[in-house]
Amino acid sequence: MSEAERCLVVLFSLFRILILGVPVISIIEDDDSVREATKGLVRSLGYGVATFASAEGFLQSNEINDTECVISDVQMPGLSGVELQSQLIADGNCTPIIFITASLEERTRARALKAGAIGVLSKPFNEERLIEYIHTALAASKTLKVAPPGMTTRQGAMAHLHTGIV
Repeated sequence: MSEAERCLVVLFSLFRILILGVPVISIIEDDDSVREATKGLVRSLGYGVATFASAEGFLQSNEINDTECVISDVQMPGLSGVELQSQLIADGNCTPIIFITASLEERTRARALKAGAIGVLSKPFNEERLIEYIHTALAASKTLKVAPPGMTTRQGAMAHLHTGIV
């Protein structure tokens, strides 16, 4: 992406958030069909959407600062969804995360929830449950976008929002 294109993306993101007030939800999923289907669902709810095929792509993007909620696959090539969550926490970024996964170990589910994930959904996931999680995440995002001083995890702040797995 050229510098001019990058500037346009940043300006559009600022316009979308500051003027339109539309929350941006970032979808991080290596499966094209799941990523596009989830994008369609989120857009149908009236939210802005940014999509990424990898956690690394998200972390290197300008959207990281504008995102109000992350929907991420757990198992992806490169950085996993849970590793992404750990990186965001380490960086002081408390953007709420919803995980979706095709195969889930109880240990991974427990780790994600303990670290503050809104929920963990098994593929194929229930769209209504995802919508509930999105609404919960956006409500949480208003107060948790930036970690309080000295807080390195969302564990305490997000404990009341845990909703489990479907």
